[in-house]
Amino acid sequence: MQEKENGRHSLSLENRSSLTLSGVTDIDSFDESQILLFTQLGELLIKGKNLHINELSVESGNLTVQGDIWLLSYGEKNRKAKASIFKKMLR
Repeated sequence: MQEKENGRHSLSLENRSSLTLSGVTDIDSFDESQILLFTQLGELLIKGKNLHINELSVESGNLTVQGDIWLLSYGEKNRKAKASIFKKMLR
């Protein structure tokens, strides 16, 4: 029951060069050195070198990243919701 309320998210990292994610809801920004995205369970920052998004399925929320992956860092679960509320207030 808890999983349904909070959403689902998983990741698999192979040899620090191939990352497969599920539960991706949005990509905030990306370049060859970092990707900031949002999952059903909060924000995720990926840092590395020569990062490339190989596959992205908006329907299923699956994402595949290739490159030299150095860091995976989770942030606040509700950061995106707070940011969008703040943007609406400024309009």
